[in-house]
Amino acid sequence: MNSILLVDDERWVRTALRKTIEKTGLPFQVVHEAVNGLDALDWLNRNQADLVMTDVRMPVMDGLALMRQLHAERGSAMEVIVVSGHDDFKYAQQAIRLGAFDYLLKPVEPEEMHRCLEGWMRERKARREADGDGGDALPWEAMSHVELVMKIVQDAMPGEITLKEAAEKVHLNACYLSQLFKQKTGQNFVEYVTALRMKEAEKLLSLTHLRIYEIAERLGFSDISHFSNMFKKYSGQTPSEFRKRHMPASRV
Repeated sequence: MNSILLVDDERWVRTALRKTIEKTGLPFQVVHEAVNGLDALDWLNRNQADLVMTDVRMPVMDGLALMRQLHAERGSAMEVIVVSGHDDFKYAQQAIRLGAFDYLLKPVEPEEMHRCLEGWMRERKARREADGDGGDALPWEAMSHVELVMKIVQDAMPGEITLKEAAEKVHLNACYLSQLFKQKTGQNFVEYVTALRMKEAEKLLSLTHLRIYEIAERLGFSDISHFSNMFKKYSGQTPSEFRKRHMPASRV
């Protein structure tokens, strides 16, 4: 069974798409529904889907921004079908450039959905036969303690995890882990976590319309001034300055 993540800010649209997918009779199952691109990314950080089916225009993070982030994080490993209510060449062109498998217009008829999903299955089968279907995920058993800790921290984003919590998860003394982490990575644990949180802040500032205090809260900062000072120390710019320089003009 092929798994689908549905992304649309309107519940009735998600329900209609789910029923249309079921009517095709093809081996696809909607495993989760997200209300915007950021919600989808959060879910994908902890779960997997074979295919993302997303709307274009959504609050917080739109479908094109979601595709850009998926492309940056996963390359061509994450496949996307765009379902939009806008018959706009500009949107379709951007979606294709970002690697969308198909661009469907709402309302999607069962026959059109069948054509699209069947085509995706054929292409995936051909690609597997040509390239094989080997995964590149590193099993936990093969990871070093430091690699495990780095993965644990990454999986905890956008939240925060302490050295003590990480040490407990890999069954090491916190002081020993601190020294080991510094030796293997060249930076201490706090510096590593801070860098990840600031990178996440940069992503949210450039790809979403969340207010700065909302981003700070999302990243575990109770004091927006502390967040702003830390961000400026990391990037050389205040959050507002960074957003003005990096958010596309059409989204500011």
